[in-house]
Amino acid sequence: MGGGGGGDGRRRRPSAGGGGGGGGRGGGWRSGSSAAKDQRLRLGAEELLESRLGFAPYTDSERRLGWLLTFSPSSWEDEDTGKIYSCVDLYFVSQDGSTFKVKYKFPPYFYAATKDKMELEVEAYLRRRYEGDIADIEIIEKEDLDLKNHLSGLKRKYLKIQFDTVQQLMRVRSDLLHVVEKNEEELNAAEAFESIYGVKRVERPQDYINCIIDLREYDVPYHVRFAIDNDVRCGQWYDVSVSSSDVLLHRREDLLQRAEVHVCAFDIETTKLPLKFPDAEYDTVMMISYMIDGQGYLIINRECVGEDIEDLEYTPKPEFEGHFKVKNVANELDLLKAWFSHMQEVKPGIYVTYNGDFFDWPFLEKRAAHHGIKMNEEIGFQCDNNQGECRAKFSCHLDCFAWVKRDSYLPQGSHGLKAVTKAKLGYDPLEVNPEDMVRFAMEQPQTMASYSVSDAVATYYLYMTYVHPFIFSLATIIPMSPDEVLRKGSGTLCEMLLMVQAFKANIICPNKHQADLEKFYNNRLLESETYIGGHVECLETGVFRSDLPTKFQLEPSACEQLIANLDRDLQYAISVEGKLDIDSVTNYDEVKDAIKQKLVSLRDHPIREECPLIYHLDVAAMYPNIILTNRLQPPSIVTDVDCTACDFNRPGKNCLRTLEWVWRGETYMAKKRYTLGIYIL
Repeated sequence: MGGGGGGDGRRRRPSAGGGGGGGGRGGGWRSGSSAAKDQRLRLGAEELLESRLGFAPYTDSERRLGWLLTFSPSSWEDEDTGKIYSCVDLYFVSQDGSTFKVKYKFPPYFYAATKDKMELEVEAYLRRRYEGDIADIEIIEKEDLDLKNHLSGLKRKYLKIQFDTVQQLMRVRSDLLHVVEKNEEELNAAEAFESIYGVKRVERPQDYINCIIDLREYDVPYHVRFAIDNDVRCGQWYDVSVSSSDVLLHRREDLLQRAEVHVCAFDIETTKLPLKFPDAEYDTVMMISYMIDGQGYLIINRECVGEDIEDLEYTPKPEFEGHFKVKNVANELDLLKAWFSHMQEVKPGIYVTYNGDFFDWPFLEKRAAHHGIKMNEEIGFQCDNNQGECRAKFSCHLDCFAWVKRDSYLPQGSHGLKAVTKAKLGYDPLEVNPEDMVRFAMEQPQTMASYSVSDAVATYYLYMTYVHPFIFSLATIIPMSPDEVLRKGSGTLCEMLLMVQAFKANIICPNKHQADLEKFYNNRLLESETYIGGHVECLETGVFRSDLPTKFQLEPSACEQLIANLDRDLQYAISVEGKLDIDSVTNYDEVKDAIKQKLVSLRDHPIREECPLIYHLDVAAMYPNIILTNRLQPPSIVTDVDCTACDFNRPGKNCLRTLEWVWRGETYMAKKRYTLGIYIL
């Protein structure tokens, strides 16, 4: 996906039809072309499906309150000109549970850097060369951390190249990346020529393309660029209004409670051959168990199950109720149709699975295709085999397994649903040996049905208890959809936060560092290079025991804050975590006073020596974090040249962090000229 765009905040109101990611040479397709007809058909089909599943376009001028569930890149067609423009579809949930969407037109863009004082010439050249692709070019000033003296307020000029569609951006970006790569190789030789002879070549018109020396922020996904530039986040409430020219969003800071979104957690049970993993080519779905907003449902395929199943209940703990309505159908086709029909009726905004990206969704998609049903035309979900994900534009698929792997802090061997249920929900779920499932479905159908619904109950309450509040809280600060917030690595999420702050501070983001394919040292090709002598700063090493006194230095202000919030914290622990009525606690004041006395003692005597309480020491999790904290990125390493150009280079400076590292390199014996000769041959 290409970069996103900014603009002046004014945008044409899209037409009701739109969707997908269109774009074409020359700013869009004309109505007479066959490509335009295909595009309109696809946009119309997507629009019809989204309207059928609850997300009809909102076009009224009256302000409407909505909670942003998710967003995705799309496109819309200008009815007057027939052009296609990229936009972002925003999907909202109202306070009454109804849903709607709006289309927010937003021009994709990226930045290009030129040689000094060549911005105007390069701009004119690019406008001529890419007349059908580039919508606009602005010359803007940005803070560039690569400049030698950027701390003095020195800024660099960039060309902000805007487009109508992401496809146009991708075409131009592909061309210019090759140009920049070639220009970088020639730049050093040209600068050496100018420094020796003191003469600067006069650039000819055909040389203006060679003046582009860098591209920035060209790899930012379009919808992420939109969210950063417009400060739009999922999980927030907005007043939405659509005028003749604008889609206006006003964030409601006073509303903190999340919307009541329909949540469907489901799990499937399938047939399998002995000692083999289920294969959708010939295995079938025996049961689908799912919970929607706390109500359970179970659909039984009687071809695989020995008898009809009556309504049943599975409530492992009082707070995890599971009342299931059972529907017995004749075969797998009727089972799939019944489930798709129910989803179209309820219109869940969030689908929840456990490892559904890998198993449940692909299996359902293949079995539906086997019966001539396209799953994406029924409920909008389609599996991406390259990414290993199943996604829809307008609904979220939140796989609890992704949360367990990244955020649960459970050990590697305890990522199965049964182990997670025991650790996080506090009960032992039902278990059936996979080799017995097909036989139990015929011989002990009630046991198999109870097992099936137990997985749905565990998945639903695991999501509602942990994943839902965590992901949508994180989505309020990270400019991505909930699906991406759940699945991306922690490094990518940190990168998103840095990009948000860089945009607010008008800082151009550096490109991702890439190691050179080949380096030379003393005219010899480097085989490898590393640094030795680096060390990790740790808090304190040693063996700690709970029966040996340890010195502590506490922060009095933190203890004072705990004292001030003592009532609030105790009430939360009793009513929310303990699920008890606070009026039923008879010794509340006694316990509160005892805790307060301990906190006062800690506040008044912050320096103390006591026996510690060892709760948890996760060295495996701490070690990489400590390394990351003290790691230096290549742009942060400065030389004497950088210091000489800096305005803050004064006697007694303390801005440098000197590290006693030694560079170590291993070289080949062959000289550079022999190495280059091998390349030529």
